[in-house]
Amino acid sequence: MPETIKKIETFKYNVGWIDWVFVKITDSAGATGWGEASLHGPISPVLAAIEEYAAHLIGQEASGAERHWHRLYNAWRWRGGAVFMTALSAIDIALWDLEAKRLGVPLYRLFGGPHRTSLRAYASHWLQGIDSPEQAYEGAREAVRRGFKGFKWCPFRFELLRDDFYGAVQRVKELMAAAREGAGPETEIYIECAELLSPRTAPIMIDALLPFRPGWIEEPFPFENAKAIADLQKESPIPVAVGERLLSRYEFRELLDTGGCRIVQPDIMHGGGFTELRRIAALAETYQVTVAPHNPGGPICTAASAHLAAATPNFLVLEQIEPDRELRDRASSNPLRLVDGDFKLGDGSGLGLEPDLAALNDRTQGRIPRFERAGALFH
Repeated sequence: MPETIKKIETFKYNVGWIDWVFVKITDSAGATGWGEASLHGPISPVLAAIEEYAAHLIGQEASGAERHWHRLYNAWRWRGGAVFMTALSAIDIALWDLEAKRLGVPLYRLFGGPHRTSLRAYASHWLQGIDSPEQAYEGAREAVRRGFKGFKWCPFRFELLRDDFYGAVQRVKELMAAAREGAGPETEIYIECAELLSPRTAPIMIDALLPFRPGWIEEPFPFENAKAIADLQKESPIPVAVGERLLSRYEFRELLDTGGCRIVQPDIMHGGGFTELRRIAALAETYQVTVAPHNPGGPICTAASAHLAAATPNFLVLEQIEPDRELRDRASSNPLRLVDGDFKLGDGSGLGLEPDLAALNDRTQGRIPRFERAGALFH
């Protein structure tokens, strides 16, 4: 008789800029699978959605993650959105982890992988708070010293873009020149735009960035404006990367059909877990578009993103939130090894790790900060 789902639990921790939420599914034999539902936004609705989904799963056969995905996605007339999709994604990750553990294989084996077990990574959230070319130079050198072959940063200041755009352009030129000098010619520098630009300002900023060979410009406009993003990509020699806030293959289809980017960045915690992100990656492959998974979460998100990357033929590079690395490793039973800027996947069953909840006991309280910006986000 097949094992059934006995219990679904959630564990929430505040790590400053985001809440880490882990989801544990236990079957009738006592085996467990782990998922993650961390969200840079209100987390209480996500926890409530997981509880609602749990009512549909308790007592059901534990195998068949994709079947359960469809049951939950279509459970109500209203579907999609960040809250439901984050909850669904975490459950999906946990069910796949449970299945791979039952079979005694690494999770990437269930998806036909690995295409690779050494995964190129880049240091993300890098150079935060820097304000001078000297700091940009030293920060870029430090990324290289840590072994990374690329890093991502946001050289823009919201207030300066709003109040003195051409002053902002000059500042970006000076910072990028220093960062490129510090990084050297071989290191990729990815530009986080954080939706701060517009169809009016982005072409000017791209011209300013072009001499420094950025690897991509990320989310130049609010993600809802797929046509404007596509128009920019058609004119820009710099690849546009986008997709961390797109929540299904249907939303990615619109972006890809319009030629909206050369790199997609789906997030396994929000875009539908393994079940949906495999479809998104395959869809992107038909357009010869590469996949650079968005990876903003804790140890489960990072492990899941790595297994997805290992099984994705059109994988490009994996995000690594470098300021969170020490905490993420402490909160993991078996941290993913990062060697010379590459993640090294092992051959343990399932995700190959579980969260070490005891390491986060001092982080059960707290709330993430809210943005307080009047008017439009972009300029």
